[in-house]
Amino acid sequence: MIKLENIHRNFQVGDQTVHALDDINLSIQDGEYVSIMGPSGSGKSTLLNLLGLLDPPTSGTYVLNNTSVTELNEDQLAALRNKNIGFVFQTFHLIPRLTAEENIELPLVLAGIEEKNRKEQVNEALVAMDLIDRASHKPDQLSGGQRQRVAIARATITKPSILLADEPTGNLDQKSGLNVIEKLEQLNNTGITLIVVTHDADLGARSVRSIRMLDGRIESDDNPGLA
Repeated sequence: MIKLENIHRNFQVGDQTVHALDDINLSIQDGEYVSIMGPSGSGKSTLLNLLGLLDPPTSGTYVLNNTSVTELNEDQLAALRNKNIGFVFQTFHLIPRLTAEENIELPLVLAGIEEKNRKEQVNEALVAMDLIDRASHKPDQLSGGQRQRVAIARATITKPSILLADEPTGNLDQKSGLNVIEKLEQLNNTGITLIVVTHDADLGARSVRSIRMLDGRIESDDNPGLA
């Protein structure tokens, strides 16, 4: 479970203080499907980075799976992030010299998983993402939709409990974008908490719960009873 209490995130720009997040109070239960929407500069990406333990709050409390993360050091944050959170970005962030299979396998290599077990898990991921016939292709040999599915497989290969997606369809055509969203929703159906930042109203409407941000604050939450 995610619980934010009185979260502020400030940035100093010259002699001005920018309140990127202004008194955020938010709870997200395990397995929810949440979209975070709002105009540019509303704080939604800052919120996603904070949820992903990439950006600390200036003040306030963040509890993730019963752990107060605001009290952890960098190594402890990295360990908690690697265990619990997967990321999907608009620009894929695949390693160009690695094949699709190798990109997906990389988190398992870094985690020290034995090769036999790695191959089994990667093969399952390739099948789940309809990529089995693209396993040996490098990113520049894949379509945008295929690259995003590789990124999703890589993000979830370690079986995180939370998947954070920042504009996951932003660089895709409508058909490829729909395919990617359906894959993310399938993962949510297995129990993964799915949190999607998007400008796309149609994509936001697909979520079970939609949060709208403005000027660093939560302007609306259409299902706060889940919190």
